[in-house]
Amino acid sequence: MLLEKLESLYARYQEIEQEMNSPEAMADMKRFVKLNKDYKDLGPIIEAYKNYSSLLSNIESAKEILKTEKDEEFRSMAKEELASYTEQKEPMEEEIRLLLLPKDPQDEKNAIVEIRAGTGGDEASIFAGDLLRMYQKYCESRGWKTEIVDFTEGVQGGFKEVIFNVAGDNVYGDLKYESGVHRVQRVPKTEAQGRVHTSAASVAILPEADEVDVELKESDIRKDTYCSSGPGGQSVNTTYSAIRLTHIPTGIVVTCQDQKSQLKNLAQAMKVLRSRIYEIEYQKYLDEISTKRKTMVSTGDRSAKIRTYNWPQGRVTDHRINLTLYNLQSIINGDIQELVDKLQIAENAERLKEEIA
Repeated sequence: MLLEKLESLYARYQEIEQEMNSPEAMADMKRFVKLNKDYKDLGPIIEAYKNYSSLLSNIESAKEILKTEKDEEFRSMAKEELASYTEQKEPMEEEIRLLLLPKDPQDEKNAIVEIRAGTGGDEASIFAGDLLRMYQKYCESRGWKTEIVDFTEGVQGGFKEVIFNVAGDNVYGDLKYESGVHRVQRVPKTEAQGRVHTSAASVAILPEADEVDVELKESDIRKDTYCSSGPGGQSVNTTYSAIRLTHIPTGIVVTCQDQKSQLKNLAQAMKVLRSRIYEIEYQKYLDEISTKRKTMVSTGDRSAKIRTYNWPQGRVTDHRINLTLYNLQSIINGDIQELVDKLQIAENAERLKEEIA
């Protein structure tokens, strides 16, 4: 069954290769781009198929030697090889099944990250600032580009709210696990008695919607302009470059004040507005699968507590997969790859169970 599926995909891979080299495809850029993407997506599966096919061939050869060979030395070597090949077969099949799982088409999209201070007053705003820095450093390590869209600063530092874009390869696919409530346990800078307080900030990760995903009518949008405000409540500039968009049918309001150009702020605000409207529909799909998968907290209730950062004990706990790591400082400095990887592994295991069920 698995081999048949792989052989069928290999045949399709060869067809795409031929199509890409045809004059018709080369003349139609849209078609060529689609074929090129499909060809690239199939690449890892085809490589796995070739390795798997080679392994099955080696297993058959070893079995044939054991059937026909009389020389004990040859038979002994064949037995060792057969044992080694058989041991490799199951993990290879597991890897192939993971590759064959249908991808969420949103995973390849860029993302919009929204961080908001929750319970805990000034300390929650400071923690929201820590999370912003953590994600910026992680994105930098991945070669992704970040750009702040809008922010409201906290009284004692950090942010009451901050929104930024992330652009790169498979951004949403990796960052989506960060949606939910992040809790911090530490002694706040504002605490004179040295007592540990618990504060929280919420993170929302939205897949960035393309223009083809959401059609916005100009008549449905009210546009207001105002002066951007900077640190300390000072005006960034005296021109009305900041933008506030209100989508009348849904009541969604988006502001953008980070750029000095009104046109740039408008483009950024439209991007966020489009993504927020798109999310309303996408959330229906997320809610449907969240009942099946505990790891995909981005798909479920955004009020769910997903992670705790405990400063006195230097630990970070992800509550979805009961994972505790004692390297808080490196995590808060952007080293969250292990958390992302473990969540992906857990989710893939659940998806495999769904496929088998």
